[in-house]
Amino acid sequence: MTAMALPLVLEPDDLERVLGDPGPLVVDLGTPESYARGHVPGAVHLEYARIIDGRRPAPGLLPDAAALGAAFSSIGLTPGRHVVAYDDEGGGRACRMLWTLDAIGHEGFSLLNGGLFSWANESHALSREYSAPRPSDYRIDAVRSGLADLDYVRTHLGEDDVVLLDARSPEEYSGAKRFAARGGHIPGAVNLNWTDTMDQARNLRFRSEPELRSMLAERGVAPDKEVIVYCQTHHRSAHAYIMLRALGYERVRGYPGSWSEWGNRPDTPVES
Repeated sequence: MTAMALPLVLEPDDLERVLGDPGPLVVDLGTPESYARGHVPGAVHLEYARIIDGRRPAPGLLPDAAALGAAFSSIGLTPGRHVVAYDDEGGGRACRMLWTLDAIGHEGFSLLNGGLFSWANESHALSREYSAPRPSDYRIDAVRSGLADLDYVRTHLGEDDVVLLDARSPEEYSGAKRFAARGGHIPGAVNLNWTDTMDQARNLRFRSEPELRSMLAERGVAPDKEVIVYCQTHHRSAHAYIMLRALGYERVRGYPGSWSEWGNRPDTPVES
């Protein structure tokens, strides 16, 4: 196994075998405090705020190409360099980075399954030494795939060939809890709380493939359909995006505006 032939979901033991130079660019998207306490040796730190737009009412939208290119240049990313991303909270931030890489056409990336939890709890070495990246000049031309904007979602509502997967909590999905002007969900969307796809007994790895396929089948999320994933800011749903891609779903899109955009507009239909 080499750094350029790594699976989309990577186990800690397999990452340890390819650490070093040359090797993948390992990116820590945990908090600065978590990174300082201990991280995968050689991992560079990237602030999550740099890969989202951050402006309300829809903070999960993509930054412009210049800002995103500057963020990736700051960690030394170059075209063709395989990225392994992880975080300290179950994979949402790391998956958002990987979804972004997929959207801009970067080839070669993996999620560390379980992130810092699996790495630290399974006797892998932690470093407290700051890894200073060598800045690069990473340029982004355009978003190429994997993205659904508001107009795309609205245009495809109700189509038999399209499934909307809401990765928020059941309370958010029903509207009992809301973080936007309106509560509820996009009409026709099915709910799969992202935390339900994590195996708490295995350091927050994805649940087994049979378990995940069963959960998806129960909700009508079939591999032959296009799946559009969303949550509040396309953080939790980025985790669902990588899960679906790892399961072989070929037509998956992330809606970065998510509920923060949809639920704050007066002209979008809502169900509760």
